[in-house]
Amino acid sequence: MSSLTSTSTTAKSEAPGTTGTGRLPQFFKGMTWLVWRQHRAVFWTVLGASALAVAFIVFQRSQLHTAGYDPTSTGLRLMPILLGVFLGAPLFTGDLENGTAKLVVTQSMSRTRWLTTKLALTTLVVVVSTVALSVAFGWWWNLYDESTSAEWTSGPTFNNTGPVPVALALFSVFGGVVIGVVLRRTLVAMVVTLGFTVVVQIVWSHFLAHFLLSLANVVTITTNKGVTFEGVMPTLPPGAHQVNWSNPPYITGDGELLGWGTCNEVQTEQAHDLCMKKADVVGWSVDYLPISQMNGLQWSGASILLALTAAVTVFLFFWGRKRLA
Repeated sequence: MSSLTSTSTTAKSEAPGTTGTGRLPQFFKGMTWLVWRQHRAVFWTVLGASALAVAFIVFQRSQLHTAGYDPTSTGLRLMPILLGVFLGAPLFTGDLENGTAKLVVTQSMSRTRWLTTKLALTTLVVVVSTVALSVAFGWWWNLYDESTSAEWTSGPTFNNTGPVPVALALFSVFGGVVIGVVLRRTLVAMVVTLGFTVVVQIVWSHFLAHFLLSLANVVTITTNKGVTFEGVMPTLPPGAHQVNWSNPPYITGDGELLGWGTCNEVQTEQAHDLCMKKADVVGWSVDYLPISQMNGLQWSGASILLALTAAVTVFLFFWGRKRLA
């Protein structure tokens, strides 16, 4: 315990604004300085790794390269998992295991301020790193989004651009913090957090595919120039995601929709045209989601994740802080 006290005293004497020799900005004082100093290794690791990833993306984008897009998107999808395991889970467990938590609560500093400072600095690091990656990756994706029109609705793009990666990372980290506070053992908390964050990714992917996209406003485009034997469909706007890709229906002169398999049994173009004429088929009816709805859907999904993060934070302040000793 005496070593902990001496460490705290040394840290205070080295804090910026006390001796004037610190390297951090002036506003890092007191508890903020102590928390930064305690976790500076993992904080700098997160920020440094994010900076390197952004530099790689910028280089690839400047060279008009797209070959590394898929591996990079996979790596970015792992970031919330890694942040939850290596940043969230150990945030308080180390203090609980080595007795630092007891030292803190015996000082004039309140548990609430200690909890607030740690969470605030962690949030700052997570937000800065994920926002930078989201902006850079979105900029890279804009290189060829029109040539891969369905890509914006898929997880690799939807979850790595806009506010979604930020919200996913925050929820994963704060979930890891709660797990650590409850279990009070670093290694166990990290293992459980790994399982938790993987489940979050799986559930979120299912939520995106089966619920979130259903909130979008489907746009229908129809044609009235018939259907050729080759079956060429109408051209959709750039970036549009076709909803009924596998079975776009035909539309008749009365507005009735017929299945795409209509007249498939015929073998010649003449027979096909005659069959279509008898069925009164005048064209296609194709449903799609315009790319303009991407940002709104991302904010809707991010709002849900941020609401869950807020609930976890409330739990930490009203119940978890009692265990921080």
